[in-house]
Order: sequence, then structure tokens, then C-alpha cells
Amino acid sequence: MKLVIQIPCYNEETTLPTTIQDLPRELQGIDEVEVLVVDDGSVDRTAAVARDLGVDHVVCMKQNQGLAYAFMAGLDAALEAGADIIVNTDADNQYRGEDIRKLIEPLLEGKADIAVGDRGVATLKHFSPVKRLLQRWGSWVVERAAGIEIPDATSGFRAFTREAAMRLTVLSDYTYTLETLIQAGARRMAVTYVPIQTNPSTRQSRLIQNTPTFLAISAVTILRFYAMYRPLRLFLSLGAVMIAGGVALGLRFLYYFIMGAGTGKVQSLILAAIMTIVGFQVCLIGLMADLVRLNRKMLEEAVYRVRRMELERPPTDEREERC
Repeated sequence: MKLVIQIPCYNEETTLPTTIQDLPRELQGIDEVEVLVVDDGSVDRTAAVARDLGVDHVVCMKQNQGLAYAFMAGLDAALEAGADIIVNTDADNQYRGEDIRKLIEPLLEGKADIAVGDRGVATLKHFSPVKRLLQRWGSWVVERAAGIEIPDATSGFRAFTREAAMRLTVLSDYTYTLETLIQAGARRMAVTYVPIQTNPSTRQSRLIQNTPTFLAISAVTILRFYAMYRPLRLFLSLGAVMIAGGVALGLRFLYYFIMGAGTGKVQSLILAAIMTIVGFQVCLIGLMADLVRLNRKMLEEAVYRVRRMELERPPTDEREERC
């Protein structure tokens, strides 16, 4: 049983040593523990520092591609290295290495496909009240979209079985945290949350530059992937609301018409017709989007099978360096 701990990095030469030194190199139930660093186009000495620290695998991007791309590059490299379990952690030492043991336990016991570290965002003292509120609200929204219980949607401290990692396909340019949970819910993966502790913050988050931008990007991301994985529910709900509004306006016009005052309420009749027609069109869009979802599901299965065949070749035991 091999565990690969992947660390996506961007300009982390100062924090990376502490993060790597805190990682366990031996764990019960694990035969091999390897560390993989993904240098996402850093302009400092991140890759050199990783090599000096003796990490097992170093993957370098020629330019900064974003956290989501680096995460997927790490998954691919870890799978090629023969990982049975992949743990993703942040380079800023936010998460404690000692908690990796707790994180992988549900996977080793066969109880989960994905385990996520639950930071207890509602009680974190180094989070501002606004940030705690946003984290709770965001987790609730993603929970509705994914259809699974999600107490901490943005936690990057996660463990994946080999099978789960092969089935994940991140399309977002922003972050992988929300999308992978929505995918896991849509694909009926077993997701569990493990209570963890966090270290004091070493720097400000690079994903959350300011609250309005964070809210806007998160909202668009959730809506986009909810429409991708649950289009029928989304569009039928929108269509039903519009049809209901049209029917209500039509009944209003009918009431006034019966009472002899219908000539002054023609606008209600016109708006009722427009809303009803548009509502039916939105429902039809939902049906078409659901057909696209089924087609995409078949394509994802094909991608999974291709990836599985590519990974059937024996993994290399040599130290990997792609810089």
C-alpha cells in the first residue's frame, strides 16, 4: 500500500520546509510514504528547495496555471507513481502532518472513497466573523448542490483512493475544492469528514483577495457545476417558477375580466403569456441539458477507462523530476 502526499505550490520557498518536515514518513497500514511537490510556475526557488529537502517527486509547470490545474497535475503524477491513496495538503503548513493518519483511516477501512479534513470553520479563531459566516454559508450551498453532507467545503486537506482519483476531472480554473465535492456527490462516491486541527496562519490566502470577488467566483462556480451535474432539477425548478408566475397573472386577468374590468388588465395577460411560454422553454432546455449530462457521463466513463489502461503499466521506482 503506497501513500503519496501531494503539495501544490506557488512561491512557497519559505513555507515549504516547515510543511515537508511536518509530514509523516511512516504510517500504520502503509508500506510506502512518498511526497510529491507540484511547482505551479513559481518565480522563486520552490522547486530547488523541494529537491534539497529530498522529496520523492517534483513536477514543474512552465508558468502559473492556477491551483485547480496544479491539483490535477499532482493527481496524475501520483497515480503514475503507483499511489493507492493520495493525500492533498497545502504548502503554507495550514494543516498538521500528524492528522494524515486520521484522514486516511476511513479509506484504509474501506468506509470512504474521499476523506476531507473538517477544520470546524464555525469556531476557528483566526478566521474573521465574516469569513466564518461565508465558510458556513458556502458549505451549505455546496451541500445542496452535491446532495451530500458537507461541513467544510473549502478544506484542501483531502485523501482520495486510487479509484476516486482516477474518476475526478477538474474543469475549473479557480479551485478544485467545490467542484470535486459536487462531482463526488453526482457520482455517488462515499465522502466522509474527519475533524482536524490547523496551525496558525503563515500568510494571507491567495485565493481570497477580497470578499466580493470570492463570493462572485464561488457563486459562478457552484451554479456552473450544479447546472452541469443536476441540470434537470435546476432548469425544471426555474421553469416551474416562471410558469407558476404566468398562471397567477393569467388568473388575475381572468378575475378582473369576469368582474367586468378586464380591459384595463391586458398587460397582465401579455406578461402571463410571455412568462408561461418562456417557462416551458426553460423546461425544454433542462431536458436537453439532461441529455448532454448523460452524454458527458458516458464520455467521463470512457476517459476513466483510458486513464485506467494507461496506468496499468508498472510504476517507476526512480525519483521523479519533471522540471
